[in-house]
Amino acid sequence: MANFGYLFSKYVPTDTEGTPFEKLFKIFQELLLYTSGDVQETISWLNELDKEYKLTTDDYGMGDFIQELIDKGFLKPGDRDGLPGFGLTAKMEINLRQKSLEDIFGTLKKSKRGNHSTGSFGKGDELTSDVKPYEFGEPLENIALSNSMRNAQINHGIDEFKLANEDLEIQESYFQSQMSTVMMIDISHSMILYGEDRITPAKKVAMALAELVKQKYPKDFLDVIVFGNDAWQIEIKDLPYLQVGPYHTNTVAGLELAMDLLRKRKTPNKQIFMITDGKPTCLKEGNGYYKNSFGLDRKVVNKTLNIAAAARRVKIPITTFMITSDPYLQKFVEEFTEVNQGKAYYSGLKGLGHLVFEDYKKNRRKTL
Repeated sequence: MANFGYLFSKYVPTDTEGTPFEKLFKIFQELLLYTSGDVQETISWLNELDKEYKLTTDDYGMGDFIQELIDKGFLKPGDRDGLPGFGLTAKMEINLRQKSLEDIFGTLKKSKRGNHSTGSFGKGDELTSDVKPYEFGEPLENIALSNSMRNAQINHGIDEFKLANEDLEIQESYFQSQMSTVMMIDISHSMILYGEDRITPAKKVAMALAELVKQKYPKDFLDVIVFGNDAWQIEIKDLPYLQVGPYHTNTVAGLELAMDLLRKRKTPNKQIFMITDGKPTCLKEGNGYYKNSFGLDRKVVNKTLNIAAAARRVKIPITTFMITSDPYLQKFVEEFTEVNQGKAYYSGLKGLGHLVFEDYKKNRRKTL
C-alpha cells in the first residue's frame, strides 16, 4: 500500500519588518489552508513552530496573538460544528481569498472596468491600439487625434489648417459582456496520494480566482463545484474548509452539474475550468456506482467524451488543468479536449495559478 500524507520543507524564519502580530498572522494564514480551516489544529501547529523557532517573546506570547485575532474580528468562539474552541469569521475567509490572490497574481491595481471583452469591434468601451475611419455617430472622445491631425496635413497641406470628416480616425474598442465560469475541483483520494498535497494549491487557486472576479470583473459569475463519487456545489466562503475524501473520480457528474449551473446563467459567454490530477474512474448508476480505478475504462471514458461533445454543441468550452504528467492520461485529455474543442494545460502545482489566471484573461479577447 502506498504511503501518503504531507511533505514539509524546513521553515526558515525571516527578518522581515512587521509587528509580532503581523509576523505570526502570515504563518497562521498559510497553516489554515493546510488544516482546511481547523483553527485548533492550526494553533497547535503554530505552537510547535514556536517551540522550535521562538516565534513569540516574553512580551508577546501565543495567548496575546489569539486574543488579538479575536479583537480584530478574525476568530469567533465555537468552530464550524458548534464545538468548544474557535471558528473563522467571514472577515477571515475574505482575508484568505485576498492573500491567495496576492500570492498567486501579485497585488492588482483597482480598475473601474469589470467586464470581459468579446473580441468583437464596434462601439465598445475598452479601447484598443487599432484605428479605423470615423463614421457618423461614433463617440468623439475615441477620436485618434494624432492620426487625424496627420491626415489633415497630408490631405490639405500645412499652410492653412483644415480638419474634415474624411481626415478623422477613431480608436476601435471591444464590446463588453459578462462571463459565467464554473470551476470544478477534483477531491478524489488521489489528490493527496504519494506524499503530494494537490488539494491545497487547487483550492488556493479557486479562492484567488474568486477574489479576482470580485475585484476586477464584478459583473461576472463564478460558481465552484467539487467532484468525487458525486458532484455538488459549494459556496466560495467554504473553500478554506475543503478536504479530500475517500472518493473515486466521477468527471461526468461534475460536468453535468457544471452545465446545469451554466444553463441558468443568462450570459452569452460561458466556460468550465476543471482542475484534476487523474482519469475518470466512476459513474453513477441508479442508487449505486460503477467504479474502475485500473486503467482507462472505456465505459467511463465514452460517457465522459459524450458530455464533452454535448458541452461543445451548446458552445461551452472546457479548459482542463491537469496536474500530472502521465503520458497515457495526457492522451485521454487530448481526446477529451479535441471532442470539446476546448483547451488543456499540463502543469505542476507551482504554475497552476498563473495558468488559470492567464486563461481567464485571454478569454476577454474572444467570443466563446
